[in-house]
Amino acid sequence: MMTASDLDTVFAALADPTRRRILSMLLEDDMAVTDVADPFDMSLAAISKHLVILANAGLISQEKRGRVKWCKLEPDALRDASIWMQGFGQFEAINLDAFERFLAVELDDGGEASE
Repeated sequence: MMTASDLDTVFAALADPTRRRILSMLLEDDMAVTDVADPFDMSLAAISKHLVILANAGLISQEKRGRVKWCKLEPDALRDASIWMQGFGQFEAINLDAFERFLAVELDDGGEASE
């Protein structure tokens, strides 16, 4: 089971849309780093930084095959995070629209209780 620190690292990695897109791409198959970088409008160095964050979170692994570095999805970190989130499944399904409206009101009020 993951520690709270491990979960924090996974969720921090998942917070970035570029990293989530990379994970989605890796669902299909292992990919060379250059192929991962192709669809993005950013430098190879920037993509490499995203890949390091994903690897540090345990979400991907990287290995050299010849002169090419390959990325592979590691589903165990996502599985552990999913198991943690399922702990909240005892509650009814959340109405996300209502929850969004609730958050908007709370944030507009500065977090103060409504009267």
